[in-house]
Amino acid sequence: MTTVGILYPGFSAEDDYPRAERLLDGPLLPLVHTEMREDAHRVDALLDIGGDEVLAAGARALPGPLDSIVWACTSGSFVFGWDGAAAQVAALGAAAGVPASSTSFAFADACAHLGVTRVAVGATYPDDVAERFVAFLARAGVEVLALSARGIVTAAEVGTLPPEDVLAFAEAADHADAQAVLLPDTALHTVDLLDALDARVGKPVLTANQVSIWQGLRLAGAAGPRAGLGRLFAE
Repeated sequence: MTTVGILYPGFSAEDDYPRAERLLDGPLLPLVHTEMREDAHRVDALLDIGGDEVLAAGARALPGPLDSIVWACTSGSFVFGWDGAAAQVAALGAAAGVPASSTSFAFADACAHLGVTRVAVGATYPDDVAERFVAFLARAGVEVLALSARGIVTAAEVGTLPPEDVLAFAEAADHADAQAVLLPDTALHTVDLLDALDARVGKPVLTANQVSIWQGLRLAGAAGPRAGLGRLFAE
């Protein structure tokens, strides 16, 4: 049985993972809530939740054996910059003893998998945090043609956004020349909306919890087409 360990900060949209597990019908996605001393989309708070000791403690709490592990937090990885996020993943892999990644690298790899180099981003974050995601994507060769930053400070608030609001946000964030729309916050409920998001926007919509799961399965050697989880999983 393929098992992808998920490290998730705080409480907001963690129920996306058991929902995805049911859709996957086989792979397991055990989840541990990592320490979040302050729920804030602010650089200092994000650096704190993504510290090596915090993630190592989360890895130790996951039930084993694991085939891979994912730090399911976009802002808590890209805020370190490309090199810092790479060091973060390397330390997590060493602590867990299995292939590791983070949501930020999952977005980069998902774009490469789909052949996407031009995107629009709908970020729930404040502007300064959202701009760091743009810079991270640039290191992966992905150009952001349009950035919509919603300015929500806490993950808890993001987790309360209703489905129609999420669909409308993705549609409004689109750019005519973008090959995909990216929604980078793992606090955003999207797993039940993945096919609807693609249909609403008319192109792939990559979401944080979606790409985190896809990346974990890929690292575990369990990638393959699956229905109900958007264009990324269908191809």
